[in-house]
Amino acid sequence: MIPKVTNWKRDTVDKLHELLTSGETIAVIDIHGVPADSMINMRANLRDNMEILVAKKRLMKIAWERAGYDEKDLETMYESAVQPALVATSKFNSFKLFTELKKTEAGRAAKPGDIAPFDIIVEKQDTGMKPGPIVGELNSVGIPAKILSGSVHIQKTITVLNAGETFQGDLGMMLSKVGINPIITGLRLCGTIEDGVVFSPETLDIDYDQFGQDLVGYAAGAFNVACFIRWFTPETVPTLIAKASGEALSVAMEAEITNSETMPLFIARAHASLMGVAGALGPDALDDELAEMLGAAATAAASAASAVGTSESEAPAEAEEEEEDDEDAGFGGLGDLFG
Repeated sequence: MIPKVTNWKRDTVDKLHELLTSGETIAVIDIHGVPADSMINMRANLRDNMEILVAKKRLMKIAWERAGYDEKDLETMYESAVQPALVATSKFNSFKLFTELKKTEAGRAAKPGDIAPFDIIVEKQDTGMKPGPIVGELNSVGIPAKILSGSVHIQKTITVLNAGETFQGDLGMMLSKVGINPIITGLRLCGTIEDGVVFSPETLDIDYDQFGQDLVGYAAGAFNVACFIRWFTPETVPTLIAKASGEALSVAMEAEITNSETMPLFIARAHASLMGVAGALGPDALDDELAEMLGAAATAAASAASAVGTSESEAPAEAEEEEEDDEDAGFGGLGDLFG
């Protein structure tokens, strides 16, 4: 006797099949631990960009095979899902879908029976909490606490639970009071299929800021290498020409080749040498024009030095008075010396 399939199961498989054939990106998510009211809000916020359908694993498997997908891919995604759901979207690729679903995740306090997703470490800290029964409550769950300077302090950094261990008693509640909510709830992506390619969450979890910085660094490194090996491209030719021009000018200056490019530099070099020689001569050896040029240069140098030393010359009034007293005493002594 052939077992009769109930209508609701048949309808559910039809809806799942329609979902699996409607989007360009197909995903399996885990909705385990998401409160009903939160789930309603999440689906409302995501409805414009994707469709989410929750069903039993067996019915999802039937629709999956009917849509032509490999059963092994579904089983792989099921491995990390407690309560799976199917997602289809034509607006997001796998990476964008991961980013959007990641926004739904939030931490909550651990309850007895929850599994630690990672090592739970309580850092040495000032909790900011006022003295009270909280000190004994923290110590009762293995968190060393005492009162210092009017607030509750964690005395040392301690690992209260290792990854994979189970929360018991009031540990989760006490951790929440010191700001540790380790249980992540939300629409957690278990994997996607796009154009026949299966993407794992680890592949899709990208730090886009760091990725952008890496791209800039790689581009700069490639540009430097291309210039170093003199690889001519539209991007490197302007830099290579500028570098060659600078090197050619240096060679021309060293070889004392005179042309329209080097003459201004030779004149500037000669002028600097002239001013250096003139500065070493006495004022009687200079004509009026040269003396005026030296005076202008000296004035400019003095102004620059004054501007730099203004802040250094500012000293307390008492120090200035002491210096004036010292100067007066010195002149008095000279006066006495010369009668």
